[in-house]
Amino acid sequence: MNLTVDTFQGHAGWRWSLPNGDSVFVAQQGAQVLSWHAAGAERLFLSPTAACDGSSAIRGGVPVCFPQFNQRGNLPKHGFVRNMTWRLLDGNAQASAQVFEVQANDATRAIWPVNFRVLLTVDLQAHQLKISMRVDNQSDRALTFTGALHTYLAVKAIGQVGLRGQTAQPEWDAVQDTHQACSGQLHFNSEFDRVYDVALPDPQAPVMPTWLLQEGAQTLKISQSAAWGQSVVWNPGAEKAAQLQDMPADAYQKMLCVEAARVNTPIEVPAFQSWEAWQQFNL
Repeated sequence: MNLTVDTFQGHAGWRWSLPNGDSVFVAQQGAQVLSWHAAGAERLFLSPTAACDGSSAIRGGVPVCFPQFNQRGNLPKHGFVRNMTWRLLDGNAQASAQVFEVQANDATRAIWPVNFRVLLTVDLQAHQLKISMRVDNQSDRALTFTGALHTYLAVKAIGQVGLRGQTAQPEWDAVQDTHQACSGQLHFNSEFDRVYDVALPDPQAPVMPTWLLQEGAQTLKISQSAAWGQSVVWNPGAEKAAQLQDMPADAYQKMLCVEAARVNTPIEVPAFQSWEAWQQFNL
């Protein structure tokens, strides 16, 4: 390991790598994982036109959405911690996992009167990345939140991508506003925005994939902990992508969001207790 202070496409942060060449970069803004380079290729999508001056959220990588998913409440879209400056906790610069922290301050309490701390652990292993999130309730009353690890995965051509793993699970199509069972095989030929109640294996069993992303001969295994409860799969498609100022109009062809999330029913963290969950990727 060789943790260093670095920049990536203009974003300040930290980078560390493995002897096999795999590496990860985490931005100071939002503790957002912006790069996971594994097995000789970049595995995350980062818009080349994403803002890098802290004026807005960074389009790409793995934004941490907290304490609100999207616009389902009166807080800023996808919450506010993705726009905050996080700090790297003191630790072993040679460790494979690094921990980042953000805490409530006067600005956050002005719009959300809760004392909280969020820790994000980014663990790099050979051909594997695990991102763990912990929410500490430092208040004397319960807090509730929704949120996600809003992962943007890099693909070569969205029309050639298949995603499978949640056959017959409840599916809400947010584009058509319809509810049905997941077909189990997802393909992406237009705007796609769906929420899934995720079926997971026995928690005592070894980690099993929630989703399998297939593109050509390459398979990416995507897993998440039961505490999330839901997944979101999103691609803006051509028409909506053209309306996004922080992403080239054709960039939708190069990305797919597969998010570990809680959208519909808030998570409750009792007073002075914690909640933890994770998302993991394996090649």
